[in-house]
Amino acid sequence: MKKTKSEGFKTFLNGYGVVTIVLIAVFIVMSFLSKNFMTGVNMYNLMRSTAVYGIIALAMTFVIVTGGIDLSVGTHVGMAGMVVALLTVNQVCGIWPAVFIALALCAVIGLINGIMIYDGGLPPFIATLGMMMITRAIILLISNAKNITGLPQSFLAVSKMKVGPIPFMAVVWFIAIAISFFIFKYTVFGRNVFSVGSNIEAARLSGIPVRRTTYGVYVLSGIFCGVGGILLTSRVASGIPTLGTGYEMNAIAAAVVGGASMNGGEGYIGGTVVGSILIATIANAGTLLGLNSNITDIIVGVLIVASVLIDKFRKH
Repeated sequence: MKKTKSEGFKTFLNGYGVVTIVLIAVFIVMSFLSKNFMTGVNMYNLMRSTAVYGIIALAMTFVIVTGGIDLSVGTHVGMAGMVVALLTVNQVCGIWPAVFIALALCAVIGLINGIMIYDGGLPPFIATLGMMMITRAIILLISNAKNITGLPQSFLAVSKMKVGPIPFMAVVWFIAIAISFFIFKYTVFGRNVFSVGSNIEAARLSGIPVRRTTYGVYVLSGIFCGVGGILLTSRVASGIPTLGTGYEMNAIAAAVVGGASMNGGEGYIGGTVVGSILIATIANAGTLLGLNSNITDIIVGVLIVASVLIDKFRKH
């Protein structure tokens, strides 16, 4: 049955229509407030910043749709970057083996999260909070709490590469978006993610492999965040022990503002993309306008609370 215009508009608003309208409004307002906002240089830098936020937010979306949360995403970022830095600077191996080892390690950390949550019965908040603290401590130990400099120029060049006018970092983000969309839309695993988030007991009784699905989303989260961490390390040109600190909040904000429900069972890749752009744009706007970073944090916090409240009111 064909939807009427009013039904289509309601569906748009119930998904991520509101955040899209907010994003457009922010762009319009900023184009008047700052002459530097719509410049090519700023848009290029905004795309590079959004790419890292966006990849991590995609990872968080998968977890949130299952009804979980992953507070360790920021430490995945830091671990991946530090491992690549240590392995390449100390000439243990080349760039590609270092990248593979970093991503494999992030996948293992994600798997441990999944095991603690499913087999250990820990709430996702507690399991990933503990993993966040453990992983961050390990990063500080292996780096002696010092920045690792002297990374290969070929690795640092990654953050400066372009595909036409588009930064390579953004291209990697686009690929991650395409993969995420394909998984959600066309794979059994993607459907299982929604089923587990909607009603885990019903999913189990229906024969859905809840254990494998839980493991899968946290492993995927680790890998995606590892990719983001490697790109960010190339951009900042050093292995930083505190890299990724606070990124879990931006990831949650982007996913939730984009329509993902903290109760599970609902989420949109398109919404997460728009939410990521909005979060990155707010940070960019704050820099251009010379605002205190605490003010932009307040704005993001308000967006998170407002999005969750809207979701609850809409469902009740």
